Amino acid sequence: MANLKSLKVLNISGNGFQDYFPGQIVVGMTELEVLDAFNNNFTGPLPVEIVSLKNLKHLSFGGNYFSGEIPESYSEIQSLEYLGLNGIGLNGTAPVFLSLLKNLREMYIGYFNTYTGGIPPEFGTLSKLRVLDMASCNISGEIPASLSQLKLLGALFLQMNKLTGHIHPELSGLISLKQLDLSLNCLTGEVPESFSALKNLTLVQLFKNNLRGPFPSFVGDYPNLEVLQVWGNNFTGELPENLGRNRKLLLLDVTSNQIEGKIPPDLCKGGRLKSLILMQNLFSGPIPEELGACESLTKFRAMKNQLNGTIPAGIFNLPLLKMIELDHNLLSGEIPENLSISDSLNQLKVAYNNIAGKIPPSIGNLTNLNVLSLQNNRFNGELPEEMFNLKVISLINVSSNNISGEIPTSISGCISLTTVDFSRNSLSGEIPKAISQLRDLSILNLSRNQLTGPIPTDMQDMMSLTTLDLSYNNLNGEVPSGGHFPAFDEASFAGNPNLWLPRNVTCLPSIYSAQHSHASSFGTSKLLITAMALVSALLIVE
Repeated sequence: MANLKSLKVLNISGNGFQDYFPGQIVVGMTELEVLDAFNNNFTGPLPVEIVSLKNLKHLSFGGNYFSGEIPESYSEIQSLEYLGLNGIGLNGTAPVFLSLLKNLREMYIGYFNTYTGGIPPEFGTLSKLRVLDMASCNISGEIPASLSQLKLLGALFLQMNKLTGHIHPELSGLISLKQLDLSLNCLTGEVPESFSALKNLTLVQLFKNNLRGPFPSFVGDYPNLEVLQVWGNNFTGELPENLGRNRKLLLLDVTSNQIEGKIPPDLCKGGRLKSLILMQNLFSGPIPEELGACESLTKFRAMKNQLNGTIPAGIFNLPLLKMIELDHNLLSGEIPENLSISDSLNQLKVAYNNIAGKIPPSIGNLTNLNVLSLQNNRFNGELPEEMFNLKVISLINVSSNNISGEIPTSISGCISLTTVDFSRNSLSGEIPKAISQLRDLSILNLSRNQLTGPIPTDMQDMMSLTTLDLSYNNLNGEVPSGGHFPAFDEASFAGNPNLWLPRNVTCLPSIYSAQHSHASSFGTSKLLITAMALVSALLIVE
């Protein structure tokens, strides 16, 4: 290969080459403009022989296993426009000497490299730079204000580092910036008001820092904004009412802040919004009806807020929606009676609200539902048979509602169930024997209902069952002795006065006796005496 004197492009990326990169083969390739060895298994130090390539424009050694530092002699490749040394495992001080490469347009030197020190302020002199990527490379200190001189910079990726201090207002001089990622650092202070000038931004990621102050209202004026992620900070105030009116918003995540007020109505104005995540804030008021028509939405998570009113009916019938998570709010109303057939919805979680009415039979239309979480609401009526046609559902929790009637035997059709919690309702009738066919069930809670009859003997064959609570019902007979049943605590069966444990003539404590231990002891003694008297009487008769 060293004899290929006229070669201009050498691309060996995406292979399995290993050991040292043979730098001597390129020395004679004086016309070489592109050297791409990305994503191989090269080891050892970076080759210094490439410094002799005076026409080299594109150099990519990323995605290998080189070691050591970036050779300072690389600053001599003055023709270089693209430098890819990302994801290698390099170390040493942050390479200030790369600021001598005045023709650089793209520089990728982060990801699994480990530098000491901060971002060299000298990088502000790379006037032709379009991309600066120093993500995940251990840099610390403040973001130098000198970067504001990079008038052509379109992407600044500094995420997953140890950057501290405020975001300098001078950085608003990055007038061409489209993508900004400062997430997963230790930045403090407010987002500078001067950032309102960055009208070309399409992506803003500031999540997991210590930023504070009012949510920057000017982001609603960004005409090209597509992705905004600021979760895990201390922002206050309200989201701008015009957020989303640019018709381009794809993703919004403001989780774990102190944002209050209403959800802006036009987040899906352009019909492109895919992910809306508003969890753990102080949002109040109703969910905008407009979201019920957002057919592009795949994920809606707004748990732990103060939202009220009825959930827009359209949300339950969005064609691409995979997750509805609205737990821990003040929502009321009912789940719509007519749910469309959907193979997209995977999780429906509206627990800890004030939702009433019946669980609609059309819940069975959600054919790919995996999690159904309706606990701590005001649901009434019976469990619909159709609910148990869901073949892939793994968790059903309808505890702490006003549900009555019997547990349908069709529950055996939910063959993927691992968790069932029907506790704290008004269920009656017997535990269906068919429940023993749920071979993957590990958690079953039927406590505090009005169930009667015996515990099905076949339940002792449920070898996956690890947690069982049948307490405070009206069950009777003997507790099964096989399978995991001997390992279950007596509390699992308490409050069923006509239920007894194997090899024990004493009945389990009732609700009253559990609260009055002396009465329980006395009642047990009377029961023993009565039993003995009965046996004696039978012997006398015989």
